Amino acid sequence: MAHGTHDFEDDARNEGILIWVNGELVSRERAVVSVFDAGFVLGDGVWEGLRVSAGHPAFLERHLDRLFAGAKAIMLDVGSSRR
Repeated sequence: MAHGTHDFEDDARNEGILIWVNGELVSRERAVVSVFDAGFVLGDGVWEGLRVSAGHPAFLERHLDRLFAGAKAIMLDVGSSRR
């Protein structure tokens, strides 16, 4: 079987994850992107994955720093300020 960059090993711990889409946390089944979305059509985008433990995101400041720096590098308007 061919392998590519989107290959993954299924992990039961990810079954209940929530994903932030358009200002709302949704289940992975509802996490969809419009085919008209610029990130889909043009391939531009920046993302950060967070681990949350006991309701608190781990290393949040570092994640946000990277997110905003990446968006700035490709001139992507995040829609809010860092602070």
